[in-house]
Amino acid sequence: MFDFEQIADSPRMLMEAALRPVQGTRFQPTGFPDLGAAAYTMPDGTQMLLVESAQSMANRLERVCWDDATDDLVPILRGMPYVRVNLPAATGMASTSSILEFHRLNSPYIMSAEEGFNERLAEEAGLSVRGKKASPDTAEKPGAIPGMLDIRALAKACFRYDPGSVLHGVFLEKIDGRARLTRLLSAFIEAKDVRPAESGGVKIDRVNPSGPTAQGYGNVPFHRTEYVAGSITAYFSLDLATLRGYGLGELAERFLVLLALWKIRSLLETGMRLRTACDLEVSDFKVTRPSGLVVPPLDELAAELQRSIAACSQAGLFADPPCTQLTWTGPKADRKKVQENEAEETGIEDEAEE
Repeated sequence: MFDFEQIADSPRMLMEAALRPVQGTRFQPTGFPDLGAAAYTMPDGTQMLLVESAQSMANRLERVCWDDATDDLVPILRGMPYVRVNLPAATGMASTSSILEFHRLNSPYIMSAEEGFNERLAEEAGLSVRGKKASPDTAEKPGAIPGMLDIRALAKACFRYDPGSVLHGVFLEKIDGRARLTRLLSAFIEAKDVRPAESGGVKIDRVNPSGPTAQGYGNVPFHRTEYVAGSITAYFSLDLATLRGYGLGELAERFLVLLALWKIRSLLETGMRLRTACDLEVSDFKVTRPSGLVVPPLDELAAELQRSIAACSQAGLFADPPCTQLTWTGPKADRKKVQENEAEETGIEDEAEE
């Protein structure tokens, strides 16, 4: 079992995983359209490379929670709350969810859902939805101060519907420009002492080798840059001080720590094929702060996590039912325009407020 006593007074938990290519020595880093590979030089001249960014790692840590075959949470996480949004058939997708959406609870499909989930979330967090007047009932509550942001109420509301939004952070700017929870779990991958490995090839057109390449025909040579490195390291940071500041209570804090550690272990053991030419495996994993702390194996974490889900559910910390079902029918602006057009055609004035 994980020893929570060892992190009781720690402001953060830091972990490192030494990585290596599954086969060969070359790997392909993440690339950016206007930059290419994110290579840089240390003051001592050491050549460095960003292999995977913090944003990408957050998405990958979320993806380990989802089972594409069943379009649902992986069995170990069943009972953990999240928001599912049913989509129109025209989108080509049956649904999306707060687990899959890169803005999590602030996804436009969630914030613009027919059921008015944004207003429900805002009310539980003690906020007012942008563009809507504050409720007189809210303003008259004893001790309420208009304009004050209660970060604890915001964290509690987000945790109730989607703990991943607390763990990975969320910016509910569609509700309030101040409603932001910073990332508790951060990660990135760097390579040290790197050298480019240049190669290339040719796209072969067996029918018309000299055809116009602008139209997709013809033989087209291409250049490819991969890298070799003295070392590749994945870094993980869990902000325990900020977590405690949310005042969620011991059960919720334990659950979020276990969820973070389970995600890290799951990613390192099952999800390190980052790209076609970047398939990595772990050669060593350790906690660097606090010293002496050991992260249990994946199966032990899974068992503890399931018990923690049950405890949080029994204590009423999770939404009931855990999966909040919503419906999205299109952008609100488009729907309003359709309603106005229909009103003009029928001669009926639409006075409904958006």
